[in-house]
Amino acid sequence: MSELRKTPLHDLHVELGGKMVPFAGYAMPVQYALGVKKEHEHTRAACGLFDVSHMGQVIVRGKGPAAALETLVPADIVGLPEGMQRYALFTSDEGGILDDLMVVNAGDVLYLVVNAACKDQDIAHLRTGLGHDTEVEVLDRGLLALQGPLAASVMGRLCPAACDMVFMQHGRFEIAGIPVWISRSGYTGEDGFEISVAAEDTERLARRLLAEGEVEPIGLGARDSLRLEAGLCLYGHDIDTTTTPVEASLIWAIGKPRRHDGERAGGFPGADLILQQIEARDHTRKRVGLLGEGRAPVREGAELYSEDDRKIGVVTSGGFGPSVGKPVAMGYVAIDQAAIGTQVYAEVRGKRLPMVVSKMPFVTPGYYRG
Repeated sequence: MSELRKTPLHDLHVELGGKMVPFAGYAMPVQYALGVKKEHEHTRAACGLFDVSHMGQVIVRGKGPAAALETLVPADIVGLPEGMQRYALFTSDEGGILDDLMVVNAGDVLYLVVNAACKDQDIAHLRTGLGHDTEVEVLDRGLLALQGPLAASVMGRLCPAACDMVFMQHGRFEIAGIPVWISRSGYTGEDGFEISVAAEDTERLARRLLAEGEVEPIGLGARDSLRLEAGLCLYGHDIDTTTTPVEASLIWAIGKPRRHDGERAGGFPGADLILQQIEARDHTRKRVGLLGEGRAPVREGAELYSEDDRKIGVVTSGGFGPSVGKPVAMGYVAIDQAAIGTQVYAEVRGKRLPMVVSKMPFVTPGYYRG
């Protein structure tokens, strides 16, 4: 653990009894005294505070940073309004996914949040791919996620102006005199806020948020089960360099102006293959949601079989969904087995457990859209 990097909240996690584990090169809390299940349930019912400071935060500036970034991602960045955030993908020349990220139009610059495990390679990819007219600045900031149906009640007391934002809006505010950047977004399927703050102010802000009665600290374990119920991908598991956005059921992340009939068609790595898959629908597998019929969780790596005993795919994320009351999973199956309601079987310790292809998310999203 001594060789792992630490977030600005490391000492606070230890003080709060966090069980620290290695994650993406950092020492991170997997759970606190409540335990994973109760932390999950508390976030769904009230409000949880997550330390996501291990994520990479980056500013991109220069001549036309939006147009420059579009050479690396298939999202519509040029058309992103100021003060809004958008989900994007770094794609490879082969059409695979190098990482997923969030992009904010912060006026004269773009603000990016990238995954911790891919942070160093993403920054190198940006610096190589964007060219000399664009500057890539890596920020030393903390990042907190306040998530749950009561997150807006908490924020309403501490920073009422932030509650005027709707899902995927972003702005600059103050909480308890601390300057912060806030987006109304998250990784749980609930309403909530992601709060970027100077590293030296991160612990003070976290303590202020935890002082509110609705808020409990939440670890990585519940973060994973919450995002799984919300049908959200985890890079390196549900998406990676071997999966295309179309196979991953992420066609919506390909901006309409970037498609074949759009005003800025293509121009991103792997465009020919990805746009071909959208139009011809000639991909052979698809990411789907899976609901178990028993109680035994089905984990990543479990092989999937059809009713006629064909091997048809594999589970990429799975566990028991506390809010669903059943095992939930996602994975890739052959296209002819991807229809909602299809019966499949997951092999777990030599037994075939029945599962049904189900729509995602598995829970009703609580995103605030105004």
